[in-house]
Amino acid sequence: MITDKKTWIVEATIKDMQQAMEEGWMTSTELVQLYLERITLYDGFLRSIIEVNPDALQIAEELDRERSDHGARGWLHGIPILLKDNIDTGDRMHTSAGSIALADSYAAKDSFVAAKLRNAGAVILGKNNMTEWANFMSPTMWAGYTSRHGLTLNPYGPGEMFIGGSSSGSGASVAANLAAGAIGTETSGSIISPASQNSLVGIKPTIGLVSRSGIIPITRTQDTAGPMTRTVEDAAILLSAIVGTDDSDDATKIDSQYKIKDYTEFLDSSYLKKARIGIPRYYYKHLDRDRLHIIESAIEVLREQGAAIIDPIELPCQDTRWDANVLRYEFKKYVNDYLANIDPSLPVHSLTDVIAFNEAHADIALKYGQGTLLWAEETSGSLTEEEYLESMRKNKEMAGAKGIDHVLREYQLDALLFLGNEDGPDLAARAGYPSITVPGGYAEHGVIAPGGYNTKGPQGITFVGTAHSEPVLIKLAYGYEQATKHRVPPKLSLQSSE
Repeated sequence: MITDKKTWIVEATIKDMQQAMEEGWMTSTELVQLYLERITLYDGFLRSIIEVNPDALQIAEELDRERSDHGARGWLHGIPILLKDNIDTGDRMHTSAGSIALADSYAAKDSFVAAKLRNAGAVILGKNNMTEWANFMSPTMWAGYTSRHGLTLNPYGPGEMFIGGSSSGSGASVAANLAAGAIGTETSGSIISPASQNSLVGIKPTIGLVSRSGIIPITRTQDTAGPMTRTVEDAAILLSAIVGTDDSDDATKIDSQYKIKDYTEFLDSSYLKKARIGIPRYYYKHLDRDRLHIIESAIEVLREQGAAIIDPIELPCQDTRWDANVLRYEFKKYVNDYLANIDPSLPVHSLTDVIAFNEAHADIALKYGQGTLLWAEETSGSLTEEEYLESMRKNKEMAGAKGIDHVLREYQLDALLFLGNEDGPDLAARAGYPSITVPGGYAEHGVIAPGGYNTKGPQGITFVGTAHSEPVLIKLAYGYEQATKHRVPPKLSLQSSE
């Protein structure tokens, strides 16, 4: 029987919570209240949540009554979940991508993802802070910073350890046990990076598995939403809830065999005994001593669990010089499409408007400038430029067919192994392929990485596969997680932001 609910909630899983509610130890209303209390205690300092849902307690009460009268809808019934602030919710919360230009923007309706979560019975607890415009505003902007809410801090070392981005608040809040889980979004590393840096599990799905409608975009070629949780099991539960076909997103109209209803059926730790995992040494050569030790230790664990380790492997694309042209050209087109459909009373309805608004409010909006927005504004927005078309072809061919697919086929592999967000997730993102990261340990002695951040702190072990290989990746991640149990919750400070 639960005696101290405030202690019990720390590291509780979705199934723990569901069992407690089914047995009458806990209600959804109590769960929401416990998390709201923790947000009050800790998030003034962490700044991971940009806005709390003012209706969360009421929604929880309604779900408690429904449970009593009709039973639970499923694993997410009454479970508090946070959403990144670029995901539309048709309620009393804003959707701003952290920008003051959209600080007063209320979405007319739920995004497809938000609607799926509500239908599953989840309580949308609030919106997470992020890197403004999903880190597509300025090349010098700090990860986790928005002009609307300031800088999100890593709960494992606030102000010292890298938070990861752009789903920074999603990572920090779930790591700090401020919700059962969160939905982040990724274009290239934006789920995997903060999940890795906050000792979480993050799944970046295959493009088309999860709808992007109602999400402030960067690119239709690479954008996707995905779960960020404390366990692989919880990530599988959340992924199951948000997968679906959406008439508003043609990419989701894929073969129905890939639309799996319950990803928890792949929580099979014994699969490692027959797995074949490739070690792309080329991508380890720049790792410092501590991080190299973490990836080497992971390789040894996988070997001990019976996996065949193919070491080394070489990718034909490993010396390829990549560019960001797909993001640059598609951003103007698709952000214009999104902004054209928001409330007419708002001050911005195009990228041109956003740039002008930021210049007019430079003292608040332009702490780091808007060089990336200006760079994107130079394009036509028509997606007809040869430079764009060539970059898109290159990404698909070199990262996909001549990259990940080639080595998986050549060496008969299940997946490739990378450290955190180092290179592998970018390849997967360019190809539109999935990746999953799971807590892999802790670097005691960091160094200053090329991006200017300290590498000290939590590190993820990331598995990358081909299109629609989520079932295999979940098996691998679950097996590794169960063999290691590396996740340890952060020791939180009661300091406030004041």
